[in-house]
Amino acid sequence: MPVGAEVESNVGVHFRVWAPVHNRVQVRLESGPGAPNVIALEKEAGDDGYYSGSGPDAATGTTYRFELDDDPMPYPDPASRYQPDGPHGPSQVIDPQAFGWTDGEWRGVSREGQIIYEMHVGTFSKEGSWRGAQSQLEELAAAGITLIEVMPVADFPGRFGWGYDGVDLFAPTWLYGQPDDMRSFVNEAHAHGIGVILDVVYNHLGPDGNYLPTFSPWYSSITYHNDWGTGLNFDGDHSGPVREFYRTNAAYWIDEFHLDGLRLDATQDIKDASPTHILREIGHAARRAARHRTIVLIAENEPQQTLLVRPEAVGGFGLDALWNDDFHHSALVALTGRNEAYYSDYLGKPQEFISAAKYGYLYQGQWYLWQAQRRGTPTRGLAPAAFVNFIQNHDQVANSARGERPNLIATQGKYRAMTALLMLMPGTPMLFQGQEFGATTPFLYFCDHKAEISKSVREGRAKFLSQFRSLSLPEMQPVFADPGNPHTFEMAKLDFSEREKNAGTYQLHKDLIALRRTDAIFSAPEAGALDGAVLSADAFVLRYFSESHGHRLVVINFGTDLYVSPNPEPLLAPPLNAPWHVIWSSEDPKYGGLGTFPPGDDDNWRIPGNAAVVLSSEEGA
Repeated sequence: MPVGAEVESNVGVHFRVWAPVHNRVQVRLESGPGAPNVIALEKEAGDDGYYSGSGPDAATGTTYRFELDDDPMPYPDPASRYQPDGPHGPSQVIDPQAFGWTDGEWRGVSREGQIIYEMHVGTFSKEGSWRGAQSQLEELAAAGITLIEVMPVADFPGRFGWGYDGVDLFAPTWLYGQPDDMRSFVNEAHAHGIGVILDVVYNHLGPDGNYLPTFSPWYSSITYHNDWGTGLNFDGDHSGPVREFYRTNAAYWIDEFHLDGLRLDATQDIKDASPTHILREIGHAARRAARHRTIVLIAENEPQQTLLVRPEAVGGFGLDALWNDDFHHSALVALTGRNEAYYSDYLGKPQEFISAAKYGYLYQGQWYLWQAQRRGTPTRGLAPAAFVNFIQNHDQVANSARGERPNLIATQGKYRAMTALLMLMPGTPMLFQGQEFGATTPFLYFCDHKAEISKSVREGRAKFLSQFRSLSLPEMQPVFADPGNPHTFEMAKLDFSEREKNAGTYQLHKDLIALRRTDAIFSAPEAGALDGAVLSADAFVLRYFSESHGHRLVVINFGTDLYVSPNPEPLLAPPLNAPWHVIWSSEDPKYGGLGTFPPGDDDNWRIPGNAAVVLSSEEGA
């Protein structure tokens, strides 16, 4: 890397840091090989403000900090690869080449065909570690998961947290194990045919343990602010080294940890007026670092700017996919009947789901009442896989009074039907950890900060939730969990015994994943070969057309039993000489259902309530 501590091939360690406002920079070796010792770094020629030098006595395992001018306080390395005592402690020299990788045949992942699984390492297993998560990889592979999206792991303060307040961007947090434990997790995932991408935060830094401004005030923007505080300086004075720092970080995760891509958090708050936006440079750096492997770059973008995933040749940013909040919001309104706050511009009606299946985003420039502005941009010409759909994720589950998952709020039949829609519509489906077996463990916001920050976090969280009218009521205030209470974190840990307790739900997800991955129509739908029709206020169909593999009909009913008569809807008509056959039903008894009579076998169509039925024109499909 251009900055940080590098183990040299002959002997010693080379150190380099950007500290443009300082006149003297030293490295203090604190423990391990070469310690105690102080290494004076030399200011490099030019005006960039880099200091560098080698310590022949330092080695892998040495802990160190930087001394700046006459400041009596030593500071961790801004590009530390590991903070064994957290962000306030010393950095440790790590040799990234020491790990024995066995994934040489792995060629990476592509955007198409993925079943994404969002994971928070600290709560995914009882151990809350990379090793605990690694022990579950075989089961995830057996369920059909193809791509794990790990929530941020850049080191953050405290004993627990979501990771979005990271401050040491190159250091996997010590809370989950050592860097090689993370490498082992990725290596083992590849052995099971599962890719791994990492959620990275390039829009702000956490409020505690961020020492970057001590080395240079130009890491922070004087122009941009966002919901989390000061933005980053990607286009102001002295922004060149800042841009290099973040490009390097993106490449670092791909190169040194063999990751298969990145999920970029809140890209709308990565501000840059430069001729080449930093997101494009980050994408280029990540893909170069992958060498022979293919990777995927996914963006979260609240205003739904599709330019992010359009090719650079037409002015786009060249990323691969976007999270689709529109689908989630419609789904939650349909499942719960509530459309407060940012759900208020959704009705959860059949046409919304048909449009989501055909076009990805629902809002592509229409007026959005909740924000009193237009929302979204056109999606025409984008592949369906460019939209990541979900009915659970870390944010949305936590944005509730008790962190309850929708499977505990909706009726079971309706939830099974919504799961079928998620898994069989053209976009890329994503599950949140435990969703596949109907986890009942809550997931609330949690973070462990010192007292004054914890107080502001607690107050800020209550203020955020007050946008929901029901959650602003006085009687609801005692319900909210304290984000800083260890119990809030502990109760989010998954209980894998629920795989057996909720065997029907687990089997439902495994069967739907298998159907999506093995059925030629659902695994690779033909462009422009999907249509849909509303059958009632609660029921609709999606029809997939294919000359080579026959047609598929997905029938969804979120209401009561429906008798469709008369039946002037051509999408219900089977192809010539190819009658419909039921190939899957959410009402299968093995999922806890009540059985399914073939919908079109009567004089007209009878569609069961709160159910999904899949039909094929090919017998035995």
